[in-house]
Amino acid sequence: MLLSFVQGLYIIAGVLFILSLAGLSKQTTARMGNIAGMVGMALALVATIIHSLSMSAEDPAHRQSVLVTGLLIAAVLAIGAVIGTPIARRVEMTQMPELIAAFHSFVGMAAVLVGFNSFAAPEGTGGAVHLVEVALGVLIGAYTFTGSVVAYLKLSAKMSSKPLTLPGRNLLNLAGIAVFFVLMAWFVAVAETNVGLGWVLVIAMALIGFALGFHMVAAIGGGDMPVVVSMLNSYSGWAAAAAGFMLGNNLLIITGSLVGSSGAILSYIMCKAMNRSFVSVILGGFGSEGGTIAVTSGEEQGEHREIDAATAADLLWNAKSVIITPGYGMAVAKAQYPVADLTSKLRAHGVDVRFGVHPVAGRLPGHMNVLLAEAHVPYDIVLEMDEINDDFAGTDVVLVIGANDTVNPAALDDPSSPIAGMPVLEVWKADNVIVFKRSMATGYAGVQNPLFFKENTQMLFGDAKERVEDIIKSLG
Repeated sequence: MLLSFVQGLYIIAGVLFILSLAGLSKQTTARMGNIAGMVGMALALVATIIHSLSMSAEDPAHRQSVLVTGLLIAAVLAIGAVIGTPIARRVEMTQMPELIAAFHSFVGMAAVLVGFNSFAAPEGTGGAVHLVEVALGVLIGAYTFTGSVVAYLKLSAKMSSKPLTLPGRNLLNLAGIAVFFVLMAWFVAVAETNVGLGWVLVIAMALIGFALGFHMVAAIGGGDMPVVVSMLNSYSGWAAAAAGFMLGNNLLIITGSLVGSSGAILSYIMCKAMNRSFVSVILGGFGSEGGTIAVTSGEEQGEHREIDAATAADLLWNAKSVIITPGYGMAVAKAQYPVADLTSKLRAHGVDVRFGVHPVAGRLPGHMNVLLAEAHVPYDIVLEMDEINDDFAGTDVVLVIGANDTVNPAALDDPSSPIAGMPVLEVWKADNVIVFKRSMATGYAGVQNPLFFKENTQMLFGDAKERVEDIIKSLG
């Protein structure tokens, strides 16, 4: 009876997770999607606690066993709350990409530890299928852990965003995968009769996973990191699913499969938007073929023109159409609120204002959409790159606020550029382009932007939030 109740809660939680993903597909339903996911996770935790306590009660010394299990569950929940709550309160939206990468690493390490524990349990050597589950779970978890750590270090600028290109890197990766399958076959063959050797093999497979995760993600350049974060999200889901198989937990299998498949689909969509090969993403190191890196000068490629806030305000006030293209710099400056105020003033004056959002603007899918929604910018004027790219040619003024690589014409014009082939917002086709930047420094991909030196481009230097506020003041 109790087991049926637990399974019922698992089913309800699984349905809520599916509804959560469906809700997150649109801005208008994203809040309800988040709520559905939180309720589903709460039910999953309750069901897991009930199941754990009921299993402990079957122990001959059940009273003590139930007490110990309850105390352990309470301790784990308390530790998670103590660590997670301050992080959630303190983290800035600009830090969200690296925070997500860091959280993915926890999922990966959890899968590794579950694999070790599953093998160490009395029934850990029970059958070839279970041993394969252990091997694959350890590999996927280890890969996810170190890959996510590298992604975190790159996104937080604690590690160079340039790709690590070792000689014969693709052969190294293939050799690592081949060795893993040999070790897995050996592990399945001997683990039941030789536990000691089994431990040596399972640890060796984990080390291969750690090495592959580090090398494959380190080989990816900074401009492509948003896709990597999405792909690591997928890997963390598969790691969770692997843990579910090892534990015999249906809900964990369902949840991991949902996260893994949705992350893979999102990565595929982003790869298409960036003109990247999806297979190359999975294999790692895309964007730098043959172990070499295309070199693009970071030096200025001409003379730039500057504009002040008052002149920019005059251009905007007399324009008929304006497009705003936000980027990571807007998030850093927390300029979304004055940008929303500026949008309201211009629209009230009769100016057609819209936003053009690149699929990977802000180093994380949907980063800019969340910021703009937070500032109450109407959903219907926030358009994706494919929806708005053809409209730049008929636009009076484009405001590039904190964007760099996503508006770089070198992606289309320079085959030697590290971002060559990546579709970008073609802002230079507008009559006037105003670029908000702190300096003439290159963007995250380390590539100079020829847009800054075009005749119809003017630079508005300084903190984006302050400059937008100055424009609002000039409007009166």
